[in-house]
Formats: sequence, structure tokens, C-alpha cells
Amino acid sequence: MLLSFKTKNYKSIRDEIILDLEATGLSDRKEELLPYANSYYLPVTAIYGKNGGGKSNVIRAFWLAVQFILNAQRTQYEGAEVPVSPFELNDFSRNEPTEFEFEYVSDDIKYWYGFAATRQEIVKEYLYWAPKKQKAEIFVRDYQKFHFPANKEKKIKEMIKNAVARNQLYFSVSSVMNYKPCILAMQWFRKQVFFSRDYSDIGENIISHSEDKEMLQSIINIAKIADVGIDDMTFEVNNTDLTNLDDLPESFTVEERKEIERALAEFQKKISLDIEGGGIFQLNELKAISYHKGIDKNGASQAYTLGLDDESDGTRKLMSRAAAIEETLRIGGVLVIDEIENRLHPLLVEYIINRFQKQQNHNAQLIFTTHSMDIMRRNLLRRDQFYFVDKGSGNGVTELYSLADFSIRKEESIDKSYILGKFGAIPYIEEE
Repeated sequence: MLLSFKTKNYKSIRDEIILDLEATGLSDRKEELLPYANSYYLPVTAIYGKNGGGKSNVIRAFWLAVQFILNAQRTQYEGAEVPVSPFELNDFSRNEPTEFEFEYVSDDIKYWYGFAATRQEIVKEYLYWAPKKQKAEIFVRDYQKFHFPANKEKKIKEMIKNAVARNQLYFSVSSVMNYKPCILAMQWFRKQVFFSRDYSDIGENIISHSEDKEMLQSIINIAKIADVGIDDMTFEVNNTDLTNLDDLPESFTVEERKEIERALAEFQKKISLDIEGGGIFQLNELKAISYHKGIDKNGASQAYTLGLDDESDGTRKLMSRAAAIEETLRIGGVLVIDEIENRLHPLLVEYIINRFQKQQNHNAQLIFTTHSMDIMRRNLLRRDQFYFVDKGSGNGVTELYSLADFSIRKEESIDKSYILGKFGAIPYIEEE
């Protein structure tokens, strides 16, 4: 469960922003909140703001930090830049570090992990945990100086630090070097954080879950629930090991063959593999058929088939997200979506929100950006579940703040107050 996320000096975010998921003392919808220790946390968080206000930068900061944590030990070869993007609209922030911090719970243990980095190096890094409900240090880093608590594991951590380059994370390196506390802390990032952008290809999702009947059924179910006309679906995945390009099926076009040949040549260059000398690669073919009700010439109801490519973009997007939604709910992770309403009907957006808002004991969470006034109008969320981003006048700095920071009457229409500018985060349109 994510408790909070902080970032500073990333793109339009100059000053520290905090996405705090701890619920306030509001009395409504308490049964939908997620309990932990003596507090409650939000299952769903919506982020609003004008175009260019920085909503997507909040999501990008979250995504970038997670990807770097997961891959730093592989991508950060000697001299490689740390992929941070500091605030550029002044003459000093570009030389200051970008900062990230996650406070989260994994297997009922609370963790605090954060790091700060310039493009050249990691400036600071730290990991704390509370396995016995008391906050305890695992490691603290200041540039290449490391501090470890004096215990039986100190020698192991001292040894690991020698393998950590100035542009790498100790957290990432120690996890692949089998240091158990870091491995436990890393599980949340590896298994419980999902981004909708990683589920954009429905065909790839089906292939990757081809052995998971429950997941495939969930994709079918969400298509049926959405009332897009699909009555049922069947999937057939054929995995074929190929030794060379001559084994490709005849259905592949000349251009497709050339594209595969270029990709293999690039792959061969990187790993010095002789493809023609017996190297094997795998071809995954998906045959997905959807069944739609139709009427024959005699007026009788019949089932007619369509291929996946014949479905609308909105249907494909919904089905792509189905895998992310089901996987997140199943294991109690956090799903992050940029522009949840993109190509989806408001009722489908409501359905997705309610899957998380009304879950039973899974502790799954949904964080999304949106422009949808309909979500406000339908009273789908508590007031503390709405966040706003806005840019300061004249300085281009993104600020993040909660609707709970405002004094609002319980009967007040949030959507009307928002569109009237009471909470900021709307465009100022000056007509000539």
C-alpha cells in the first residue's frame, strides 16, 4: 500500500510536492478506506488541473523513479547519466538534485525509501523500515559515503557498497546481491506498482497472460460488462521457436520481414550472437476472436465474429487496462493511470473507480489524472480524494494540493465550485 509519494525539482515541479494518501477525518465513506496501523488510507486518488499545469509530470515523476529503482543496476554503466530532468525555468535549479521519496507498506512492514540525484551522480539515498513497528535504519548514503547501523549485517553492507558506482542506487545493487532486507523492500516496486502505459498493447497483454485463465476471463468479462457488443471471446496463442528468418509464416509481409531482420541484426550486434549459426528466437502469434450478436437475413439472432483489429480504439483500450486492473486488485497493488477518461465513456470510468473504491480487503489503490467533471458530479469520491495541480503565476512552478485544504460545505457542489475557479487549477481564457 502506498502511503505517500514526494518529489522535488522534476520538470515543472520545482519545490517539494507531497501526494499524501492518508485520509482526513471526514465522516463519509469511511467503510471504503484502507486501514493500516491506527490510520486509514485512500483507495482512489484523482488529480485535476489545467492543460500544461503539471498533472502528467506528477505521474511521470512516479514512473521515472520506479523505473530507475528497478533498472539502475543494469542501465547505469560507467559514465551513464542519471535520467533526471530538473526544473529549467530559472538559473539555478538545473544544477540542484531531483528528489523522490516513497512511504509504503509491503507484507505488513512499513518502509521509507528515497534518493536524490543530479545527472552525474546519486547525491543522497536512504532506506528505513519498521519490522517491529519502530522505524529503523537499513542504510543512509551521502554521495559515496555510506552509513550502516552497527549490527551483524554491517559487514555484508560494507562489502556491497564497493560494487555501487556513483551513478547507481545502493538499493538496486544490494537487491541483486541478495541482501534480504533490501530484497524485501524491493518486492513492492517489482510486484505491486503498475502503470497503465505498460498495458497499452492488448495483444501483448493477452500473450503475456496466456497461461492465466483467470486473467483472460477478466479481460472477456470487462468487455461484456462495458456493453460494447461483445458477447464472448476466444484466444489462441501459438509460440513457435524459429532458427532463422526462412521459418517465418508466409502471412508476414516483406516490410514485416525486413523489420524483424533489422531488429535481429541489432540484437546480434549487442550480444555477439550468431543467429544463422543456430541461435533461436521465439515468434508469438495471437488469434483473438470476439463474438457479436447480429441478425441474419431471416431476422434470427446469430453470433458473428470479429478480429481484435476490428474492435474500436476505445474497446481495445478498455481491454488493455483490464489486465492492469485485475492484476492490481488481485495482489493489492497500486495502479497509476494518466488521463483515465481517455476514449472511455463516463460510466466505464465510474465502473473502474468503483472496482477500487468498493473492493473488499485487497488494499489495492488507483491514482489517476483527469479532466472529467463527471467524476465530481457523480459524487464518486470523498473530498480528500481530490487533488489539484496548478502553476504559479509567472514562474511556471507546479503546485500540488488537496481539496481537503479548502473549507467546503458538505452540500456544496464540488464540480460547480471548481469550474468557477474556487480551487484554482483551471485555465484563464482571455477573449479578445
